[in-house]
Amino acid sequence: MGRQKVILEKMARIFHVRNMLIRQALAECLGTLILVMFGCGAVAQLILSGGSHGMFLTVNFAFGFAATLGILVCGQVSGGHINPTVTFSLCLLGREPWRKFPVYFLAQTLGAFLGSGIIFGMYIDAIWDYGQGSLVVVGDNATAGIFATYPSKHLTLLNGFFDQMIGTAALIVCILAIVDPYNNPIPQGLEAFTVGFVVLVIGQSMGFNSGYAVNPARDLGPRIFTALAGWGSEVFSANSYWSFVPIFAPFIGAMLGVMVYQLMVGYHVEGEARDKREAEEREEKERLKLSAVSKKETA
Repeated sequence: MGRQKVILEKMARIFHVRNMLIRQALAECLGTLILVMFGCGAVAQLILSGGSHGMFLTVNFAFGFAATLGILVCGQVSGGHINPTVTFSLCLLGREPWRKFPVYFLAQTLGAFLGSGIIFGMYIDAIWDYGQGSLVVVGDNATAGIFATYPSKHLTLLNGFFDQMIGTAALIVCILAIVDPYNNPIPQGLEAFTVGFVVLVIGQSMGFNSGYAVNPARDLGPRIFTALAGWGSEVFSANSYWSFVPIFAPFIGAMLGVMVYQLMVGYHVEGEARDKREAEEREEKERLKLSAVSKKETA
């Protein structure tokens, strides 16, 4: 037991990363991996079983709880963004430095890539069986939708763009409210569960059109994986190049969400806190002046 402890201590020293940004990136990678692994795993069970091992509701619950677990895993180190639009929004508000954004985006995309790879490895036999020996992107026996999002038959690119934009805006508004210390702050430790609940609600109300990616890394990482794993470049060109929608629309939605929250709630509660703080500072200055005058008179 003593030798094992020594070995573990040496490993801890060897693999200990002291650069904070790298540590945060590693944490974001793992958190996003968990999100995609559990979420896409639920989609795989639903599709590959023909509906006998899941339904749309179970997929929504899986992604909601997966978001909670992903945030719990990495939140203490990186803040638990697991979504580039969250990082982007916090950078817009000046709460995170812009140098974090590309690093987090890359780490989150890598985590999503690895998470989809794990699910592919787990269900590879079922995928081949369902596709009858082929890896199909769209149409009958399609399996690419297990990993990345694809639009329903009725959905146009314009409607899909609006769908992703509004879904992401709703997500960002709720997250900003959750992390806002001036607006009914969530008890410490419950933020992850609340964000998971938000993801669940968005899935329940906005998931029909295209699967509510509302997360560029969650869609891009698995899409790159499927392209490399055998589905080919069609994963990017299918449905009139739908792949660009869940990558770019969420960032516009994030800007919209930030603007809506700040204009309708954020600036006002922050203003009240600022006014209260300034009033207290003025009172303190007056008290110090009166104290100084009193001391002079006494002397």
